[in-house]
Parts: sequence; C-alpha cells; structure tokens
Amino acid sequence: MEHIYVYACHEDEQALCQLELRTLLGAETVLGARYAVSARCVEPSRSPFLKLRLDVLFEAGSLPELASRVETLTVQGSTFKVAFAETEAAVSTDRQREVAREIGRHLRGKAEMRRPDQWFAVTELGGRWLFGNCSYGEAVWLQHQQKPQNYSTALSTRVARAVVNIAVPDVAGTKAIDPCCGIGTVLVEAMSMGIDIVGCDINPLAVRGARVNLEHFGMPNVVSIADMRTLGLVGEQASSSTNPQVRYDALILDMPYNLCSKLPEDEQLQMLQSARRIAKLAVIVTTEQIDPLIVQAGFRIAERCTVNKGNFSRQIIVCV
Repeated sequence: MEHIYVYACHEDEQALCQLELRTLLGAETVLGARYAVSARCVEPSRSPFLKLRLDVLFEAGSLPELASRVETLTVQGSTFKVAFAETEAAVSTDRQREVAREIGRHLRGKAEMRRPDQWFAVTELGGRWLFGNCSYGEAVWLQHQQKPQNYSTALSTRVARAVVNIAVPDVAGTKAIDPCCGIGTVLVEAMSMGIDIVGCDINPLAVRGARVNLEHFGMPNVVSIADMRTLGLVGEQASSSTNPQVRYDALILDMPYNLCSKLPEDEQLQMLQSARRIAKLAVIVTTEQIDPLIVQAGFRIAERCTVNKGNFSRQIIVCV
C-alpha cells in the first residue's frame, strides 16, 4: 500500500527533518516540499515533523471519478470525517472544504465533524486524486518538555526525538544505548516509542536527574553511573548495571558540551573508540568539528546534517 505523509518543519531544522524522514520512511524528500511518499507504514506521532499519514485506498484521474470509486467503500465506524491534505501546493480553505464535502457525500455512513469514529483524507498529487484512511500525529515530544530536571545545554525534545528515529528507524529487536545520557532527554523520547534502550553517565548528579525525569513520565529506571570510555573493554569490572560486553545495535552520543571549557581531544577519541567497540551504528551529536577523530576511532561517516538555533549549531553525524 502507498502512504502519503504530510510534514512541516522550521527552516533551521529542515536538514534534520529530511534526514529523519529519509531514514524513517525510506523515501527521499524534496527540499521545500511538504509531503513524502513511502511504502512504509509509520505512526505519524513518532516524528516531531509528521502531521498526518494518508493510506491510499483509491486513486483516480479526476475528482468525480474518485467520488464514484469511494461509493464502494463501507465506513467501519458509525461516523466519519473527510479532511483535505495539502501536498504539492497550497489550496484555499474554501476549496479544501468543497473537495472534502464532495467525497464525503459519496461515502456510505454518517458524517461527523467534531469526533468521528473514522478519519479519511483526500489530496491531489502529481495529477492523481488520492483517497484513504487518515492518521494524525500527536505532539508527544511536546509533553516531554515539562520535566522536573533540565539542562540548559541539553537537546530539545524535538531534536532528541528526531535523532532517536535516525538511530533506530526500526524498533523491533533493536537494542540501543545512550552512554552520556545526562538528564535523560534522549531516553525519554526513545522509551516513549517503545525502544529498548539503556543509559549511563559519568556524572552522578546527571544520573539522579535522569532517574527523576524517567519516574516523572512513568518510565523504568534504565540508567546507571559509568564512564563510557571503559564500556566494552575486556575484563573491565564495570560499576554500572549495564553489561559492558553487550554489543548494541545503535548508540546515540551527544558529545559533552560546556560553554566554559573544551573536552580534550584524547578524551573525545576515547569516547568515540568506546562507541565503536560497543555499537554497530552511532549517531553522534557535536558542536565541534571532530571528523578526523571519528575516522580515527574506526567509523565511517554515512550521513550528516546541521541543526541551527540562532548562532548556535549542532552537527548530527551518522556513523557506521
């Protein structure tokens, strides 16, 4: 089945949005576009950028032809609503309502504008008229902004959620780790999507804050105190509950950042070497140019993007 996704993002996060959707949907996105087409069925709430998913049931060359085709469909719920999904070009509100009413008039069921049992969507894309079931995204990441513990330099929940999706596009059977988890922003986003993830941090205060945040959202304690540089070393007697011998499918590393001091290169390299030891794939977030260190650690840079916030920039680097 073909799925049409409608998305929106701020220009500062456009590159991140494209990288996330390319990874999550397995489909290329067009710069400046507002839609993507994919054979993958992804819950829109997973992404901070997805607005809705249209699961194509019927297509036609004209609106009247499409209307005649939907007459064969029986609505599963007792009530329904048809929405117009803007894809290629902006469509006036009046025209959207006109199209939705025309399609709704041909459906066998009872229309309900406020709380329908079933949502449908219609759109015109590439000269085709498309109709199908509609699923809207919920801004789950927005709810996670209200957490008890915060860091001024922590990733925003929007960026954290997108980074998690880049690292773990397929949830089933994937084990992930955040070895510098801080207050747990990445952990909260990952666990809210059902991802099997653990975290650790060398800072006991950060670990305590992460545990408070996880508990606040009703999530289990998956955090321990550990120096990521020692993870995966043979014979290492780890002080954490995280087994250092586990090889993870994905690792998310937000390189420690401080306005007042810079992490020495040798420590950065040790962290990257540890990431290479314990994970098949790593998504590294950094405010510095560390490409030579990434390569020296044994990684190959597969993809990357930059996220800007005013004059502040972060690089998101996918390493394999």
